[in-house]
Amino acid sequence: MSEGYHAEVEVRWSDMDVFQHINHARMVTLLEEARIPWLFDDHRPTVTLRDGAVIADLHVRYRGQLRHSDTPLDVLMWVEKVRAVDFTIGYEVRPKGADLAVPPSIVASTQIAAFDIDTQRLRRLTDTEREYLESWLRD
Repeated sequence: MSEGYHAEVEVRWSDMDVFQHINHARMVTLLEEARIPWLFDDHRPTVTLRDGAVIADLHVRYRGQLRHSDTPLDVLMWVEKVRAVDFTIGYEVRPKGADLAVPPSIVASTQIAAFDIDTQRLRRLTDTEREYLESWLRD
């Protein structure tokens, strides 16, 4: 079981809103930028999720403000659940340098389904994909 994957994500000035914190819609993009290197890295050619996956569900809870000065954000990710055709990722987002004991500013989850681009249909996760994802399950 894993404690999770950490990614640092830079906040752009354009991610800010008029209230000087990260815009709620831009946070979804920042979560995606954290997730892609973890799940779709070309250094793992046996994991083919980069060949086809779609977001099936997304939940974001905003518990605190994040500002441009909090960059790079610390995004902690782990796998919550693995099923036949999909899996769910959990996220905690904190300002740079924040201890894990500090409550996260953002708590989120995404359900991602394996997808066959050619047939435009869901597909089953391969054994290799399932094994990789299960290695990131959190206790």
